[in-house]
Amino acid sequence: MRVSNLSFGASSLGGVFHSIREEEGIRAVHVAVDNGINFIDVSPYYGHLKAETVLGKALKEIPRDKYFLSTKVGRYGKDGVNTWDYSAERATASVYESMERLNVDFIDLINVHDIEFQASLPGGLQKVCDETLPALVALKKKGVVGHVGITDLQPENLKWVIEHVEKGTVESVLNFCHYSLNDTLLTDYLDFFEKHDIGVVNASPLSMGLLSSRGTPDWHPAAKELKEACARAAAYCAGQGYPIEKLAIQFSTSLNPRIATTLFSSANPANVQKNIDYVNEPMDEQLVLEVQRIIGDQMGSRWKNS
Repeated sequence: MRVSNLSFGASSLGGVFHSIREEEGIRAVHVAVDNGINFIDVSPYYGHLKAETVLGKALKEIPRDKYFLSTKVGRYGKDGVNTWDYSAERATASVYESMERLNVDFIDLINVHDIEFQASLPGGLQKVCDETLPALVALKKKGVVGHVGITDLQPENLKWVIEHVEKGTVESVLNFCHYSLNDTLLTDYLDFFEKHDIGVVNASPLSMGLLSSRGTPDWHPAAKELKEACARAAAYCAGQGYPIEKLAIQFSTSLNPRIATTLFSSANPANVQKNIDYVNEPMDEQLVLEVQRIIGDQMGSRWKNS
């Protein structure tokens, strides 16, 4: 898959961060694709099926050859309750259920979602190796899906699973919040991924709100010191007339060619267009250095389960 440098994460379509108007969410998808974004990522977990459902409505109006579609198995939810099931049987069923919601008959990339949760369940990460991934590879052989990947916040878990399956089983990884202005941990693993012929998807260039003008949501797991450092950096950028969101998006998409694409999420068509425009403008590299100096000893600071 030859994917665009910036890609569309559909979590916002599920109202994950705040409520949305469905019509706006659909238009946001169209704006993304109309402006050259060709990789779209979603999950049944986002909005507890809502994101896939809304995305499916948007995709009805878009030619299938205009985008690569990625969704996930393993993490779910219903009526506000989160659930996890990484069994082969559930993974297989989940793929077909997702295709129905998404109005497609083929998924380009199927991921095992947030494998860290299976690490604390019976069977641990070995179950991902022994059950989940083989079930997805079987679907690949049937022509139901094109490629198989894994996702997690902790790159150590991604590496462990890759080392414990046959080469070629895992074709891509999705890691989030570790290639951004305040944290570049992902770069420590790029040699390993490249050695194993694995494509790399980076997500959340705003580090789940740390690198934003409005600051972090209450649920954000970062330590107080890191939140305060990023808030100071955001205030400095505002004073320079250069929103930190713009700098963060540019940083994550411009400096490392070994990262195939960076996912951002917005259900607001204007914000989608704005982020695309940011990527097409030159980045102020001096401002990057100033922001990282302000973040200081909190650079690379990891939060709980990160």
